[in-house]
Amino acid sequence: MSVLITIGLVLAGIIALFLIVALLTKKECRLEKQIVINKPKQEVFNYVKLIRNQEQYSVWVMKDPNIKIVYTGTDGTVGFISSWESKDKNVGIGAQEIIKINEGESVNMEIRFKKPFEGTNWATTTVTAINGSQTSVSNVFTGKSKFPMNIMNLFMEKLVGKDMQQNLVNMKQQLEK
Repeated sequence: MSVLITIGLVLAGIIALFLIVALLTKKECRLEKQIVINKPKQEVFNYVKLIRNQEQYSVWVMKDPNIKIVYTGTDGTVGFISSWESKDKNVGIGAQEIIKINEGESVNMEIRFKKPFEGTNWATTTVTAINGSQTSVSNVFTGKSKFPMNIMNLFMEKLVGKDMQQNLVNMKQQLEK
C-alpha cells in the first residue's frame, strides 16, 4: 500500500509542478524571424502578398504532397482565404485569411487551426527597403493560449520558429532565382 501512496504522491507532485510552471508562463506568444532578400522592395511585397506563393516556400505545405488546399476570394486582397486539410499531424486542418494589407509594406493574416490543436493566431509579414536592390522581410507570429496549454509557449521557438526561418530561406531562394 505504501508503494501506491508513493506513486500517487509522485504523480501529484508532477502534476502540481506542471500547473505551477503553466501559472508562471505567459499566455501570449510572439516569434519574429527576418531575412534579407536581394530584390527590390515592391517585387518582394508583390510576391509576399499572394498566399498561393506559399506553395513554393512554406515548409508546412511541402511536408504533405497530398495536402488539399482550397482558395476562396481574390489572392492578394483582404478577405482571401486559404484553407488546408492534411492527414499529416504536423500540418493538420485550418485556414488563413488576409485581414489587412498596408500596400507595399505589410500583410496581416489570421490563422485558424482546427487540428491537431484548435486555436487562432496571427501573422504579419513586413517588407522594408534596405536599398534599391535589397529588402528586409520580417515575419511575426503571435497567439494566446489558455491555461494550462500555455505551457506550450515555452517550446514555440523549437516547434514553430525554425520552420518560420526556413520559410524565409525558401522564399529568398524563390525570389533570387
